[in-house]
Amino acid sequence: MKTRKKFDQINVIPFIDIMLVLLVMVLTTATFIKQGVIPVALPHASANKNKSVHKTINIYIDKHGSIYMNKGLVTLKQLKFNLSSIPKTQTIVLRSDKASTFQDFVNVMNILKELNLQQLYIATKK
Repeated sequence: MKTRKKFDQINVIPFIDIMLVLLVMVLTTATFIKQGVIPVALPHASANKNKSVHKTINIYIDKHGSIYMNKGLVTLKQLKFNLSSIPKTQTIVLRSDKASTFQDFVNVMNILKELNLQQLYIATKK
């Protein structure tokens, strides 16, 4: 007659593997959640007073594919011409209707990328 082996230990190696994977996931996502945790009192510079403040540029794409820049209707060529004269750090907010075609959105994004504009925000609803 066979005797059964006594089961008095639990294999914890798979449990440790799962916990290490979870720990890696938590640590990598935690770095994206909170940036600038260290409080720093920034010094004042006199050069900031002379800097001109630029107004935000709003670009709209309606459901028919019409493009508006600051509420004025423009073509793609006019949009490119208008945006070519602004500074690269100018803030631009792009608002595209959800019923518009993706190609209209890509056309505007292509112009922004060609002009190397760096401050782009895409507005969405929560």
